Amino acid sequence: MLHYPESRVRDASQPMASDHGGSSFVDLDHIFAMVRRQLWVVLVGLVIGAMVGVAYLLSAVPLYTATSDILIDKGQSKIVDELASASGVFQDEAEMLSQVELLKSDQIADGVEKRLSLSENAVFMAGNPSVLRSAILGIKSLVALVTGDDALDLDEEATTREEAKALLQKNLTVERVGQTYVLRLGYTSVDPELAARITAAYGEAYLDDQLQAKYEATRRASGWLQDRIAELKEQSYNADLAVQQFRNDNGLIASGEQLVSQQQLNQINSQLIESQAQTSESKARLDQINAIIATGRTDSVVGDALSSQTINTLRDKYLDTARRETEIRGKLGSGHVQAVRLRSEMKEYERLIFGELRRIADSYQSNYTVALEREKSLEASLARVVSVNASDNTMQVKLRELERESETFKSLYDNFLQRYQQTVQQQSFPITDARIITPASVPDKPSAPKTPIVLAMFMALGVAAGTGSAALREYRDRFFRVGAQVRTELETEFLGYTPIVKSQTTRTDAVVPSLWAPGGMAAYVRQHPMSGFTETLRNVKVAVDLAMPDLSCKVIGVVSCMPTEGKSTISANLGCLLAMQGAKTLLIDGDLRNPGLSRMMAKKPDAGVVEVVLGQAPANATILADSDEKLSLLPTILKRRVANTAEILASPSMANLLTGFRSEYDYVVVDLPPLGPVVDAKAFAGRVDAFVFVIEWGRTSRMLVRNILMNNPVFHEKCLGVILNKADNSKMKFYRSYGSPEYYASRYNSYYTD
Repeated sequence: MLHYPESRVRDASQPMASDHGGSSFVDLDHIFAMVRRQLWVVLVGLVIGAMVGVAYLLSAVPLYTATSDILIDKGQSKIVDELASASGVFQDEAEMLSQVELLKSDQIADGVEKRLSLSENAVFMAGNPSVLRSAILGIKSLVALVTGDDALDLDEEATTREEAKALLQKNLTVERVGQTYVLRLGYTSVDPELAARITAAYGEAYLDDQLQAKYEATRRASGWLQDRIAELKEQSYNADLAVQQFRNDNGLIASGEQLVSQQQLNQINSQLIESQAQTSESKARLDQINAIIATGRTDSVVGDALSSQTINTLRDKYLDTARRETEIRGKLGSGHVQAVRLRSEMKEYERLIFGELRRIADSYQSNYTVALEREKSLEASLARVVSVNASDNTMQVKLRELERESETFKSLYDNFLQRYQQTVQQQSFPITDARIITPASVPDKPSAPKTPIVLAMFMALGVAAGTGSAALREYRDRFFRVGAQVRTELETEFLGYTPIVKSQTTRTDAVVPSLWAPGGMAAYVRQHPMSGFTETLRNVKVAVDLAMPDLSCKVIGVVSCMPTEGKSTISANLGCLLAMQGAKTLLIDGDLRNPGLSRMMAKKPDAGVVEVVLGQAPANATILADSDEKLSLLPTILKRRVANTAEILASPSMANLLTGFRSEYDYVVVDLPPLGPVVDAKAFAGRVDAFVFVIEWGRTSRMLVRNILMNNPVFHEKCLGVILNKADNSKMKFYRSYGSPEYYASRYNSYYTD
């Protein structure tokens, strides 16, 4: 019994593992391999795309495009006000795009259609074929002819004109040239001369529309301005009249730019300030002279005292007497009669001086009183004027509002009057802001189709389609291609590839086996003992011997998931190889429903496995020996459909038969039915020592194999390994990755001889 770790078969519901290991990084070798595998699909798409592009270019009708450049001239002076101007001043991209839409509008298309009568031009209208339209117009014409209804003819004409305008707009292109103020106008047609005429007509229609739009705008503006000017004139008059009426009603009499009350307030305020200064000055003089009188100092003076002749004379006499009194007192003493007399004179002079000062003080007192009374009078007048002016200021708020309203109406009136004069001038001499700087000319070569671009586009589409198909093919390629997939997906050993080989003619120097039909694949290993096919089967023998070294006879079951995967060919050649190496080998065709191994025989026997198990024929007589007597075959003869094939394989008779074979042979190779469609192999699995799994390269789904092994763990436990059969060596190189055995396959060729 073979022993392997548990859970070796991954759950089929889990994502498929990478074909080249579990790395999460991008496998560039794998990507390059996919590119190499699917490159021919991309190239086929490229060729098909190029062929379709050439066919399109050969069948496409050449189109001609005539162009004309229109400059939106910002340098011209704008005479008409923004309110009245139809075209205005182009300041940004939005306004230029507005002109683009204007050129594409129905209004311009209608002008071009009328200018060139395009609805009656057969060449132009041929560009708008419509079977439904022709049928409808035919029916309408017939009805009009029968009924004599002119309305139908008019309706037909209107419909034709609408279709002509639609065709004009369809083939028209308008775009701004960079960030300039130039619009490039282009029209495409099958007739180059017609394209040039339509382009030129578009330019003229656009200029005419500009003139007409500006004329209509100025005309409408003139009428609107007239009504507005009359209204503003009346409003200005009423506002001015309201100002004057308000002044009269509230006594707001003005002199110059100020009211009379304001002027009075200013004057009284100035006089009051002056009076207050005079009062302060008078009081200061009075206080000074009173202080001098109170102290009795004769040397203190005031301004008026200095100008008084009397005081100056008395002061001189006083000083002279004082001088003489001092001299006498110094010579004769202070008690001398003359000194006493002189001191009496001095006192008299002092009395006279202070008496004069008191008269001056009385004068100062009088001046101070007058100034004080004047100040009080001015304060009373100021209070009265302030009261009046406060009332006037309240009224002036309303007055100023009326004056502002009056000035506003006057300004609007003058402004609108000026605008009206400008509008009248513009209406009499309208100008446009656009001019044609590049007139339309007849194109000398077609603008479409563009051969390089069309070819490149179709080739790109072909490459894209090829790439998509390649990606789909790669995505759908869910088969076994390399040994790493077997180890990763099935977690079992990979025994090798058996390449696709053709039926061989028998070599003259080869030993022809007697069991197999000539030219068949059953004895391929005998005719090609040094081939890669044979080497893979040698690897199977080594795996069997290493896995079961203690068994004297090894029962090997060869199975597959689906029919036609080549398990019978592998079984026959494995038996031949074992016999070639001197081991006594028995081949049993255990596929009782589809005995492919027995079909390879040269002669059809009369009895087989079923007859032996059922006791209808002896085993020794049924077993057929090969020419070298080392290889024997127990065939299956399908005389009729057997319903209980699984019971036959699982029967005790079959077990006894195998027990007998174990004592006679070194190897027993059993070609079992595929696991997918029938349960025969499951019934026989307990009698087999080891299984060899045969999977067809590039045809059998990996998910199918995983599911079968997951549902039949006994096969996985006893599985020696997997053979990828029918491998295509020419395609194998596209699935190799660096470092894998397939990468170095070319170096192995010197060891093989097919």
